[in-house]
Amino acid sequence: MATNYSKTALRFSVIAAVFVLHARAAELPVIPGDSTRGAKLFQTQQCVHCHAVNGSGGKVGIDLGRSVSRKYTPALLASTMWNHAPVMWGAMEGAGIEAPKLSPEDAADLFAFFYSARFFDRPGDAARGQQAFASHQCAACHGIEDSRAEGAPPVVRWESIADPVVLVRQMWNHSYRMHDAFARRKIEWQALTSGELDDILAYLASLPQAHKLTAHFSNTSGTAGRHVFESKGCVNCHKGALALDDRLHNMTLTDIAVDMWNHAPRMMQPPPVLSEDEMRSLLSYLWMRQFVYGGGNVAAGKKVFQDRRCADCHAGGAHGAPPLPGQAKQYSEVSIVSALWRHGPQMLRRMKEAGIGWPMFGGPQEVADLIAYLNSVQ
Repeated sequence: MATNYSKTALRFSVIAAVFVLHARAAELPVIPGDSTRGAKLFQTQQCVHCHAVNGSGGKVGIDLGRSVSRKYTPALLASTMWNHAPVMWGAMEGAGIEAPKLSPEDAADLFAFFYSARFFDRPGDAARGQQAFASHQCAACHGIEDSRAEGAPPVVRWESIADPVVLVRQMWNHSYRMHDAFARRKIEWQALTSGELDDILAYLASLPQAHKLTAHFSNTSGTAGRHVFESKGCVNCHKGALALDDRLHNMTLTDIAVDMWNHAPRMMQPPPVLSEDEMRSLLSYLWMRQFVYGGGNVAAGKKVFQDRRCADCHAGGAHGAPPLPGQAKQYSEVSIVSALWRHGPQMLRRMKEAGIGWPMFGGPQEVADLIAYLNSVQ
């Protein structure tokens, strides 16, 4: 029995390294988002007036399609947006632009759009990616426009270049089969780093053949992901000592794809195959939930609530502010952005009238901590 249990545990060890289930995960809502809708909002809400995406748009703010020098998380984006909100609103007023009022669903769509533009990924370098594509033996089987061996699909058929969820699915579904193909061709298994995969994706996206692809990202509410997690057998092993824990905070889908790929040699049997819908639901249930809930500290968040003087107005309803916490709803880094754009300008006016300065977050961790505190006392 111990031997059978060990084999079963090993079979699903890749899931332990990649998919993580927190005790409260099912309680925290995930707002569905779609980059196609987000792209339209980016235009209609006149974000494009100040911000560009891949060079197209305004020059006042950062280009949301360009790789930045550090990895952005939702918490970092939310804290940066919050701290600069008064300046942004002043610039918009000076340009005669009405500040948008984003619903939580709108904010989720914009986050999806930013993700499709690889705003949250680490910078990738196409030249390094071309070298990595060759040195890791990818080119031995995958030609740009034709298959070179093992029936491997050419790069022009890789939808994964444009959709990170498809990328994760492909690297999960095909890694075991590719491990066998490597063995037949006497090629050593090629482990990857997240940086190398970022570079490879930058290289492939730069190819003329890839320009026809439209970048896309979407997430679901994650509700169906629990069923996938159970029906595919993941839950059978991940209990007791093998119970899953919080491990995906601040990870990108590129990080997850690499984890899946690197664990392929450890799998004794083919892993359960996932459809695109199943993978999207599973990632929304496990990863997206952690991505937009930053894993903050409740005690630290209570201190932020006091130190940033949120309590001055929101603890007792002063200046017409709603009491917080106690709104009987969950907050995430997405919904905080929605609250900022829906209520922020009015909040700023009232704070000026009361002689209270705009609260400034010390960084993304303070946002994550504050959200953890607000959600702990609903």
